[in-house]
Amino acid sequence: MSNVLSGHPRMLRQSIRKGKFIRSTGGLHLGKVQANLVMLPASEALEFLIFCFRNPKPCPVIEVVEAGSFEPIVSAPGADLRTDIPKYLVYENGKLVTETTDITKYSNQQMVSFLLGCSYTFEYALLNAGIPIRHIEQNTIVPMYVTSIDTKPTHNLYGPLVVTMRPIPKRQLEKTIQITSQYPSVHGSPVHVDNFQDIGIKNLSKPDFGDPVEIKKDEIPVFWACGITPQIVAQTSKPPLMITHSPGHMFVTDLDNDKLLVDESILINRLED
Repeated sequence: MSNVLSGHPRMLRQSIRKGKFIRSTGGLHLGKVQANLVMLPASEALEFLIFCFRNPKPCPVIEVVEAGSFEPIVSAPGADLRTDIPKYLVYENGKLVTETTDITKYSNQQMVSFLLGCSYTFEYALLNAGIPIRHIEQNTIVPMYVTSIDTKPTHNLYGPLVVTMRPIPKRQLEKTIQITSQYPSVHGSPVHVDNFQDIGIKNLSKPDFGDPVEIKKDEIPVFWACGITPQIVAQTSKPPLMITHSPGHMFVTDLDNDKLLVDESILINRLED
């Protein structure tokens, strides 16, 4: 198993495909991009793409795989999106019908797959900067919360924003914001800091997804947009079929994190413009 966790991501995906690895991918292959999955019938795909462009924070597009294929040739050649994620969720008309490790029988050649950036990706940069990641320390799934913030809707797709939370030492908050801002393709900078009630969260110890984590006295909760948002959109707007990853169980790509890094000076120039 150590080779699977430390070797090429292809080895992990093969292990997942064989049913030998079915746990969270948090903290694994920290130098590689991890991605959320959304799979829809081709008839629904254009509208979802529009939804992504209107909501780039929770839905930053890494790759789109056309109908008739399940191989993400840009981010992981040879992979199969139907089998290479530890756990999937299948929604029909807004209702969760199953959680499974293989969606082959639920998918068909008329489905389009979207890989969306995941904040697990920028955790590598945070750790390298000496910023603690509590859910990795506790070997749990990052806590996720449904907020009172509305996404920007399309005609048929709408719903609230979901966020992840990481406790950050107050003295390292500025550095955290600077680092994550350089990764807009994996949710980028935080959407909220500290007062969680302001975004409709009632109790940090009871996340809607994932696991609660300890917040120490010198830390504050920091919130990032989350790729679970499409799952809540599915429940709210009830498309006929949507298949996603299960929270915390991501698709691990072959892409290096640095491929998504945006130079800080470019971001500053954009803000000044």
